[in-house]
Amino acid sequence: MSKKTLNHSNLEALGAEQLAALLMEVSTGSADIKRRLRLELSHRLGAAELAHDVRKRLASIRKSTSFVGWRKRKALIKDLSTQVAMIVEKIAPDDPTLAVDLLWQFTEIAPSVYGRVDDSKGDVGDVFRAAIMQLEHIAPRAQLEPEALADRVWGALQDNAHGEWDGIISLLGPSLGTIGLARLTAHIETYAAPPRKGGSQDHEAIKFLRELRGGSRYAAERKARMVKSWLQEIATAAGDTTAYILQYSDAELKRKDIAAEVAFLLLEQSRAEEALTLLSNAQQDQRAVGQEAWDAAYIACLDALGRTQDAQTHRWACFLATLNQTHLRDHLKGLADFDDVEAEDRAKKHVLQFADVASALSFCLGWPDLLTAAQLIEARANEFDGQDEALLTSAAEVLRTRQPLAAVILLRSMIDFALGQGRSSRYDRAADHLADCAILDAEITDYRSFPTHARYLELLRAKFDRKSTFWAKVR
Repeated sequence: MSKKTLNHSNLEALGAEQLAALLMEVSTGSADIKRRLRLELSHRLGAAELAHDVRKRLASIRKSTSFVGWRKRKALIKDLSTQVAMIVEKIAPDDPTLAVDLLWQFTEIAPSVYGRVDDSKGDVGDVFRAAIMQLEHIAPRAQLEPEALADRVWGALQDNAHGEWDGIISLLGPSLGTIGLARLTAHIETYAAPPRKGGSQDHEAIKFLRELRGGSRYAAERKARMVKSWLQEIATAAGDTTAYILQYSDAELKRKDIAAEVAFLLLEQSRAEEALTLLSNAQQDQRAVGQEAWDAAYIACLDALGRTQDAQTHRWACFLATLNQTHLRDHLKGLADFDDVEAEDRAKKHVLQFADVASALSFCLGWPDLLTAAQLIEARANEFDGQDEALLTSAAEVLRTRQPLAAVILLRSMIDFALGQGRSSRYDRAADHLADCAILDAEITDYRSFPTHARYLELLRAKFDRKSTFWAKVR
């Protein structure tokens, strides 16, 4: 390797004196580089000194009120990331307790930062989320008083307008321990308790107007959701499945998605019979919401109870209804040799007749089975929706080498849709599809019942001759 290459070894060979001079030179006019160099110098004096500088910088960021435009956005993200790196990489190894305190202070500045920057991309929020996740690794090594930590967590939960404290209970669960979690639970239960009569100073007219607007009801529902979420997070941190489940009402437990979630929790505790009963009591309506999770939990319960054949029957039924590949694969794995081959053949016949042709094509591509995909396309060519460019384009690309006729049929579907619906925004792509059809024509020896490329072009000209914008794009 050349000795002029910019790497660690070559720069180290320059020597400390020359590197110091270069750093002074490149830092001139660069606040970011100067700030980083000062932080590195502070670290040499100890974790406490570096922490002092980090606190000063966080306080400065918090006090700032100027809006951060797109030109300064990257600089802000880099500045925030640098502070986190100093805390996690430099301070935490020597003083984890101090690092926890600094990460807390860092997260507290999130609202002031969000208030002066457009975070539609989410990259600023990513810095804060990554920072708080570090507590999971640093807090267990810190000396934290459980009850004081619980009070601090409770304060954060009440001031979580931007979601910067989401997951804090789970992250600090081991540090809170039994004592801390109990104190935090007490805080939440006090907060959740209904107000005592006569406790509100609002005039009766004000209360009436608030209720009339629905504000009181919305606030109560929001409060109930937060309390449930907090208590479930505490239950998870404590490993108390029963307490977690008790936060759901009987009506909620009848929802398929919630029933499935709880059933898996019960399965982890070897309570398969109870889980199966819960799933059986769930509402079995026609809505798809939660159905996939419910089916997975139901099958898991049957397997746990040794009802293998019942599980196999349900897997097959799920596949027939949805073409779910996972259920089919698991079903085939449970069959003896040769039986699985016959079952797969039956499955493919079902796919060819499935009501939703787009789902059938997606199954063929994912399995993968390009021969069945080609049979499906040729047999049901008129059923494909040329508007579904994402599916048809990707399918045509996959099929063009081994099944060129099937690829052409899908390309024609998109061409016909664009011209038939007058979608001028798609004319460029339609022209490209037509060019692909011309290329694939050389690979097709038998068009069967479909028009040859030359004939298709004649029909297209006759039907859409006035689409001059399209024809101008055709090569």
